[in-house]
Amino acid sequence: MPDRGGGPTGPRMRVGPSSRRVRTLLTTLGVLAVLAMLFLMFAGFWTDWLWYRSVDYSSVFTTTLWTKIGLFFVFGLLMALAVGLNVWLAHKLRPPLSAMSVEQQSLDRYRMSIAPYKKWVLLGVTALVGLVAGASASGQWRTWLLWINGVPFGTKDAQFDKDVSFYAFDLPWYRFLLGFGFAAAVLSLIAAALVHYLYGGLRITSPGARATAAATGHLSVLLGIFVALKAVAYWLDRYGLAVKSSDLKSTDNWTGLKYVDANAYLPAKTILFCIAVICALLFFATLWRRTWQLPVIGFGLMVLSAILIGGLYPAIVQKFQVQPNEQAKEAEYIQKNIDATRQAYGIDGAKVSDYSGVSRTKDNKKLRADADTTASMRLLDPNVVSPTFQQLQQVRGYYGFPATLDVDRYTKDGKEQDTVIGLRELNINGIPERNWINDHFKYTHGYGVVTAKGTETKSGGAPDFTESDLPAKGDLGTYEQRIYYGEKTSQYSIVGGPQKELDYSDASGEKLYSYTGKSGVDLSNPVNRAAYAVAFSEPQILYSGAIGEGSRILYNRTPKERVESVAPWLTIDGDAYPAVVDGRVQWIVDAYTTSNGYPYSSRTTLGDTTADSLTDGQRAVVAQQNQVNYIRNSVKATVDAYDGSVKLYEWDTDDPVLKTWEKAFPGTVKPKSSIDPDLMQHLRYPQDLFKVQRELLTRYHVTNSVQFYSGSEVWQVPDDPTNKSGNAVPPYYLSMKMPDQQAQKFSLSTTFTPKGRENLGAFMAVDADAKSPDYGKIRILKLPSNTTVSGPQQVQSKFNSDTDIANEINILKRGDSEVEYGNLLTVPLNGGLLYVEPVYVRGAGTNYPLLRKVLVSYNDQTAFRNTLGEALDEVFGEQAPSEPGEEPAEPPTGGETEQPPSADPTVREALDDAQKAFEAGQKALQEQDWTAYGKAQEDLEAALQRAADAEAKAKSGQKNGQKGDGKAGEEQGQGT
Repeated sequence: MPDRGGGPTGPRMRVGPSSRRVRTLLTTLGVLAVLAMLFLMFAGFWTDWLWYRSVDYSSVFTTTLWTKIGLFFVFGLLMALAVGLNVWLAHKLRPPLSAMSVEQQSLDRYRMSIAPYKKWVLLGVTALVGLVAGASASGQWRTWLLWINGVPFGTKDAQFDKDVSFYAFDLPWYRFLLGFGFAAAVLSLIAAALVHYLYGGLRITSPGARATAAATGHLSVLLGIFVALKAVAYWLDRYGLAVKSSDLKSTDNWTGLKYVDANAYLPAKTILFCIAVICALLFFATLWRRTWQLPVIGFGLMVLSAILIGGLYPAIVQKFQVQPNEQAKEAEYIQKNIDATRQAYGIDGAKVSDYSGVSRTKDNKKLRADADTTASMRLLDPNVVSPTFQQLQQVRGYYGFPATLDVDRYTKDGKEQDTVIGLRELNINGIPERNWINDHFKYTHGYGVVTAKGTETKSGGAPDFTESDLPAKGDLGTYEQRIYYGEKTSQYSIVGGPQKELDYSDASGEKLYSYTGKSGVDLSNPVNRAAYAVAFSEPQILYSGAIGEGSRILYNRTPKERVESVAPWLTIDGDAYPAVVDGRVQWIVDAYTTSNGYPYSSRTTLGDTTADSLTDGQRAVVAQQNQVNYIRNSVKATVDAYDGSVKLYEWDTDDPVLKTWEKAFPGTVKPKSSIDPDLMQHLRYPQDLFKVQRELLTRYHVTNSVQFYSGSEVWQVPDDPTNKSGNAVPPYYLSMKMPDQQAQKFSLSTTFTPKGRENLGAFMAVDADAKSPDYGKIRILKLPSNTTVSGPQQVQSKFNSDTDIANEINILKRGDSEVEYGNLLTVPLNGGLLYVEPVYVRGAGTNYPLLRKVLVSYNDQTAFRNTLGEALDEVFGEQAPSEPGEEPAEPPTGGETEQPPSADPTVREALDDAQKAFEAGQKALQEQDWTAYGKAQEDLEAALQRAADAEAKAKSGQKNGQKGDGKAGEEQGQGT
């Protein structure tokens, strides 16, 4: 072999000064490029560490980081050793070169070219496979932590009598190890075969033996390892049948063993395991026999057995034993699936009661009285009135409300009131002049909470605000009103430094402020500034004079984003909601622990199951594991709207998945006992969990396997009848009482219709009040299968097709006004179902909806009136009883076009003033004179109130004169 390191073969070239300068320049640029790449990597790591430290969850960062690093190095090193060792061994077992064949002479060129670099090639190959394997293994950090920290469920599966933790925590890790073993065996086999071929141990075209004895023994051992791993795979596949998804006639998403699995696949997997073990031993035996004959026969037998025993035999059992009598054969396994699914989704305690759907009494007076006490009808729909909040309470263009507001409860004078709530968050698109300083230094936060009564509106249909204006004032008392963290706050802000922030503006001008919270990351350190300049691709952070001593950068500012970051093992509910707790605005976030390994429990896809007509990017479930078959609302989290502090509270104290994660991340979740009583007042049953459970209950309300198989009692969630989206109707929060309850409870409710039909099939409600001893109890009222009780779609169709209602709707639409339907609420009432739907009008000049009418239906009787009280009076043919000393409710004024104008001069004068105030408000709105606009709105409200008072007084006088009995007049209901 020639000396490749010999001396020069020609005259030496001189290197001039210019060449040296070029070489130095290129070297310098190369070093700088490497340093820049290293700093880019460092910036991402360093900013993540700083953020986790700023929220006091650095242990989450370090635990996750060290777990990933450990897995990367352990499995990367194992893969590198496995491949490298086999490459080295194949090279060591190479045959001595003798008379060369044509094939070997061709390979000699490659051997000679590789010879000087053999060590580097070996290191390069092993490093490459090690890096790939390590990166893949580091992504399994959740699987590792669940396996190493797993706690028992205390429940065993129905087939193998193993604790559920084996399937949820152990089996996924074993499957990862098995996959890693297969990868190592295959890569080692390929690498060894290539080296043997390159150095003559394997021959393809040369005459004589195809492989040397050494190569035969080496490759046979590797094949034996592969087949042994296949034997392990067959054994694990037996347990995998308990969590396998397949189809059954009665359901498209079946999980667990069926008859053919238990009686064909299960014994087949056991037989194949035994055959694979024997086949592996035959491969290992070639170390002594030095022949491929027996291993090849064994391998062929294994393949043939896999086809016949693992494929053909189960197909025969399914065809000739199961299909002729599927219901009887599958009954046992269907029952196992029903029991496991109900347990895994927490619906095993759902109480199903028969409900007639038809009123049990003919006493209309009793029905009318019960209609007022059965539920507090929420006429202010949080899904409709956001533009109204925006118009009346935005105050400044750089504030905004979410498209869908939230429903909560607040207590005043000892009485709990359903309340619609929204935060006046920063709307960066409304900043008058957009630039870097304004976007990130001056306009940094929203201001104030706005609340309104959910069951009432003011005259004219506007919300009856209980907390309003800027700064906000009302029933909530004193609290920190600045909103630095919110659902609409996605940009970063730099606060607390030399640049002052705009706090809010009033008639006296702008109020400035400097952030005093401990949130965010300190930017006084130049290293931190450089890291964030790189991480955010914003070089001005590095040199801006607006950043100085005390400057802090705030980011990851949405509640869901913060909770998911500090607890990456949780699945976050799509709807975070605000509450005023102990003088602070707190975002409350529901979080779930999930698993995809609960035996026999059917799977569901969270993204699909939780979607409804209100789901958007803002209100979509944040899922780490989108397909699950076990879910618990194990954690209630809070995010402070001012300082961004995140607290995780244990909620489901019996959840083994939560206990496992608490072992993995000790100290991150506070005990349930530490939940503040004031916070407990606002905790509620989460919507996404309820939507998952209602989807499962469309089938799994049936607990009898025969009835489940027939599919005769399958329900469906109806489409939202109030819009044309074609998506499911959302569940609704309201205070109501079910037939077995004595008083109203804050509840979350929904309806079902039979599959393929539109009449009502069932009504479902869950006690959503966290203070209630029945919290989480699911009650289902099941209507007879032959019922003709109208479902939501049919009720809406009746509303739309009624001639009188259609005429009134057309009147409301005059002048380019738009009619919007609010939530169609359903409430059980004395055996029947009461439907209530608020109707809003968006005037052509106002461009925001106001409550104008209320639709009510009961026992196919329909009413469309100005107030809920009037509509109930018409439906039941009775007036609501008046309480002693009660004053009559005021009907709405402000644009009921079908009523003649009042002759009372006081009313006319007030309405004239209202018109002038409205015109002044519109003019101020066009000129963006917010002070004048606020004054006009106050004048408009006062004028409408004077008109309503005068009108009510006139009507009361007429009634008293006609009746002469001194009564105060009839009650007008709970509406406007």
